[in-house]
Amino acid sequence: MREQKITLAEHLEELRGRIFKSVIAVIIASCAIYSFVGVIYGSMIKPVGKLHFIAPQEAFIANIKIAFFAGILLASPVVLYQLWRFIAAALTEKEKKSALIFGILSFVFFIAGASFGYFVITPIGIKFLMGFASNMVIPMITVSKYISFVGMLTMAFGAVFQLPLASLFLTKLGIVTPKLLSDKRKHAIVAMFVGAAVLTPPDVVTQCLMAVPLLILYEIGIVFSKIVYRPI
Repeated sequence: MREQKITLAEHLEELRGRIFKSVIAVIIASCAIYSFVGVIYGSMIKPVGKLHFIAPQEAFIANIKIAFFAGILLASPVVLYQLWRFIAAALTEKEKKSALIFGILSFVFFIAGASFGYFVITPIGIKFLMGFASNMVIPMITVSKYISFVGMLTMAFGAVFQLPLASLFLTKLGIVTPKLLSDKRKHAIVAMFVGAAVLTPPDVVTQCLMAVPLLILYEIGIVFSKIVYRPI
C-alpha cells in the first residue's frame, strides 16, 4: 500500500494511463480477432440464415463492429486489471482482498450474462420476430442492423447480470439492507421493465426476455445481501 498521498493531477494522470492501456488492449484484441470474423458470422447468422447490405461500406463496417464487440470481451480481463490497479492504491489490505474477489466475480457474471444473451435470448428473440414474416411481408435484414441488435443484447445482458453484485456491494457499504430490497420489490419490478425497454430493441418480447432474468437476478441479489448483511 502506498503511504504517500498523491495530488489530483497525479491521480488524473494515472487514470488517463489506465484508460489508455485499456483502449490499446481492446484495439489489439479487436485486430487479433478480425481474422476470425467469418467464423463468428457463421455462428451469428444461424437464426436468420442470410443477411443483406444496402450500402457499399456496410459489410465492412459490420466486420469492424463484430471485431470490436468480440475485442471488448477478449480484452475485458486487461480492462478489469487496469481498473483494479487504479482503485487498489486507495484501499487497505483488507479492502484490496474484497475488491479483488468482487472484480473476479464481476468478470464471471459479465461473461455469464453475455453468453446467456448471445446463446439463449438472441435466438429466441430472432425466432419470434421472424415469425411475423409472410408472403406479403418479406424480411430483408441488413447486416449492420443485425450486428447492432445482437451486440446490444449481448452487452446489455452482460451488464444486467451485475445486479446481484451491486446488491452485495451496496449492502457492504450500508446503503441497502435485505429488508429494504424485499420491501421495494414492487418498485424494482416496474423499474426493471422500464430498464429493459431502454436496453432492448423496441418490442415487448425482447423486453420481457430481459425483464424476467432481471427479476431472478434481483432475488439472487437479496440472497447475496442477506449473506453479507451485518446488523448495526
